[in-house]
Amino acid sequence: MHALPKTAVIGVDSPIGLTVLRELGGNGVPLVAMGRKPRALGSYSRHARDYHIIPKGPIADWLPGFVARHDIKVVMAISEGDLVQLAALKHSIPGCTLLVPDADKLALILDKGRTLEAARAVGLDTPSSWQPRAGDDLDALAANLAYPVAIKWSDPPAITPLLGLHGLDFEKIEYAANAAQMLAILHRYDALGQWPLVQTYCPGYGFAQILNIHHGYATLRFQHQRLREWPPTGGVSTFCTGISLDQHQAQMAQSEALLAHIGWQGPAMVEYRHDPATGTYWLMEINGRFWGSMPLAYHSGAAFAWEAYRTAILGQSEPGGAPSANIRARYTIADVKHFARVVFANCNSLSWTQRLRFGAVFLGQFLDRHVHYYIWSIKDPMPFFGDVLHGIRKVLRLDRL
Repeated sequence: MHALPKTAVIGVDSPIGLTVLRELGGNGVPLVAMGRKPRALGSYSRHARDYHIIPKGPIADWLPGFVARHDIKVVMAISEGDLVQLAALKHSIPGCTLLVPDADKLALILDKGRTLEAARAVGLDTPSSWQPRAGDDLDALAANLAYPVAIKWSDPPAITPLLGLHGLDFEKIEYAANAAQMLAILHRYDALGQWPLVQTYCPGYGFAQILNIHHGYATLRFQHQRLREWPPTGGVSTFCTGISLDQHQAQMAQSEALLAHIGWQGPAMVEYRHDPATGTYWLMEINGRFWGSMPLAYHSGAAFAWEAYRTAILGQSEPGGAPSANIRARYTIADVKHFARVVFANCNSLSWTQRLRFGAVFLGQFLDRHVHYYIWSIKDPMPFFGDVLHGIRKVLRLDRL
């Protein structure tokens, strides 16, 4: 067997990057891991043969030299910001493949407005949306909206630097129950001259279908349901479950049609809000990067980083195997935050009986053999202990303040 190409993975600071290392390294790919801090989560993995801190400055300034010095043949990345920079460099470094989406396709799915247009073109249901513009009469428009509404930025990578310049935090999603709440959120950004997208709230639960597309066809499919998030109003998936591929088959075909319409290549997550009462699937967005709940797919036998690698780099186009459907995965620290909010916060309407019942189920899931973890793996345990040590150091630093 020929040696596999030496590969650099940029952004191994999170469970997502760690999962990419485990998938590729577990299949024999020699890996150079790159993170933004000295003790990045992925740096502890047994699959990281070498670890480097990501240099400061634009990727274009340092990547060509880094690739040459370390004989890197393939580069992959985790964050949207890094993917955007790498997409602009695609095909520009001789002897090295940047395994990232094409720049135009990535720009399309990062723009939620254009994504929703593409979805409507293939017959998918989308929430009613309003993109405030300079000169709009916000008060008049707010008075005519149906509430509640969800408020989120159309293109997060593009807006995040501008928010930082104005001392504003990036909020992934916020909700408003009435016009006054919505206007308070929108007016926060008046100084920018740009405002987030406003969408009607869609009932149901978070549901996603994930596909790897190679030359127009899906070589691997997976789907899952979000069971808990942090924050509970919408954010990172903290507890999720895989769903058998014999369910939601018609919707899977539509997800594949949407990606084909866009001309997508590689892995992508098509995210929905699914309302079982009406059977509606509301498209929320397409994730063209590796996603937060990727460890669930990995533990279920759907290794999307390896699938992208073997199809695009090794030219192996035969379909991958069917994943397990009875696996659940937990992002422990974030899930404990969800637990604390539900059980102890005074801002929710649950009775103490309901809170105790939730707590019993939550704790019992630690004993469920079908539950796996975003970080812990008996085959690669050191990232877990490194993460615990990092948490202890963080607490000790705070104690001295």
